[in-house]
Amino acid sequence: MNRINLQQERNRNLGKILQLHAESIGDDPFLLSDNDRYSYAESNATVNAYANGLKKMGIEAGNRIVIYMNSCVEFVFLTLAANKLGAVWVPINTDYKGDWLAEAINDSRAAILITDTDLYPRVLEVDSKAQYPQLIVKDTGSGSMPGDSSVSTIAQLGDNPTDEPNLDFIHYGDTSAILWTSGTTGKPKGVMQSHNVWVIAAANSNKLYGTQDDDIAYNFLPLYNSASWVGNIYRTLVSGNPCALDDAFSVSSFWDRVRFYQATQTFTLGAMHMFLWNAPETPQDADNTLRVVSMVPMPDDILMPFIERFNLEGIMQGYGQSEVMLLLSKLDTRKHRWKPNALGRLSTDAELKLLDSRGEEVAPGQVGEFSIKPHAPYTIFNGYFDNPEATANAYNGEWFGTGDLGICDADGDYFFVDRKKDYIRLKGRNVSSLQVESIVMRHPAVQAAAVYGTPSDHLASEDEIKLDVILKPEQTVSAEDLAKFVNENAPYYCVPRFIEFVGELPYTPTNKLQKYKLRQKKLLDTVWDRLDSSFVIRR
Repeated sequence: MNRINLQQERNRNLGKILQLHAESIGDDPFLLSDNDRYSYAESNATVNAYANGLKKMGIEAGNRIVIYMNSCVEFVFLTLAANKLGAVWVPINTDYKGDWLAEAINDSRAAILITDTDLYPRVLEVDSKAQYPQLIVKDTGSGSMPGDSSVSTIAQLGDNPTDEPNLDFIHYGDTSAILWTSGTTGKPKGVMQSHNVWVIAAANSNKLYGTQDDDIAYNFLPLYNSASWVGNIYRTLVSGNPCALDDAFSVSSFWDRVRFYQATQTFTLGAMHMFLWNAPETPQDADNTLRVVSMVPMPDDILMPFIERFNLEGIMQGYGQSEVMLLLSKLDTRKHRWKPNALGRLSTDAELKLLDSRGEEVAPGQVGEFSIKPHAPYTIFNGYFDNPEATANAYNGEWFGTGDLGICDADGDYFFVDRKKDYIRLKGRNVSSLQVESIVMRHPAVQAAAVYGTPSDHLASEDEIKLDVILKPEQTVSAEDLAKFVNENAPYYCVPRFIEFVGELPYTPTNKLQKYKLRQKKLLDTVWDRLDSSFVIRR
């Protein structure tokens, strides 16, 4: 494995790492996309051109470059170009549209917005609401380019000089990216991540994978998700390995793509690996190049059968979040099994405790909040963007509270118990019930709404979205029309599966909704079920 001396703080800079690899292993591949191969030297030259082009457009250190694009190599190059300027890249979920999209752009306080022709129509729809001084569009070959001559293109960025920008002023603790949380406990928060967080998390992941010189990572996760970066792209950047990049996950073509790229490592989230497991067995299942994979969460009862069926060395799992990256991890192999459902052991340079509501450590076997105190600066997030109150509230003295509850047994193994606050886990996504409720409440016929998760009857450990709604007096609306309303104003995965019209909702004396009572309700056969209706979700 090609190593850079990460003990030197000046090398813990993502743009600097690319530059050093371009100088030392320039002909080696960095990114693979279908039949295209981008060496470290070629990638560095393109990144420099993008950086110099952005600088000519007035982008400087600290500015936020909002990227609303489908996954592609240009997306990766843009993040590194931003890093070489000391600017901050901010990815936006490509499922966002309407008010949700406008709010994400505005909350980022964008100096520039970068999109592609596939998504540009959605940007146009919110043009009167979203604030962005400049726009760059990538021509994907579908859709149409803007007619406005003031709009720049990705191709024009690439025409700029490839001179190396000055990186000396960039500190390893400077914010390199802002990742918007899914808003499971309220309005999404912008998690500010330093160069150092990415680099250290990537290096730690390589240790867990046991990355070797000939390893090739395969990424199909969306690039607005931190797992795609720390689990694949930045991880291979740090080690000097190649990463293959596809724009989406496909069950039917997954193994063919693995063989095509000769990939040895990958990362799946949510139900992805369950879809692979549930696919019909074939004689070719074991004939693939994957060695070690990260699959979160993997049901314990199929973990070893999965390893055997697909001829893997091992499956890595863990626990983390955007604020702390990978906190706990474990690697199950044919020779070594962890306890069922264990999260593993600490995998970062920090102290971990389970604290009660008073900030005191709980005894083994007792439930407490996962809380972390870093041993070194810039090893967890830099705080929430434009939200010092939320940053302060996340800490109990020196300890950052994750908002998740767990237990630690007498052997020092950790186990997840539950979220401190409500959330809905849907096919690997954490969906904010409050945001979906806010969309429903905009419907003129709705008086009150409660959105919550009910256990999926298809996938273990996953939820389905249920909406309980009270209509205004003398108002009517069908469940299908409500589903359509959500579909038009929020990402497609926010459309409820179940909708029930109710006369009242349970509240506390202080008027707080008691969702635990709703989750305890029996799901009646009379409740509208989207899967039994003629309604079809539009993406």
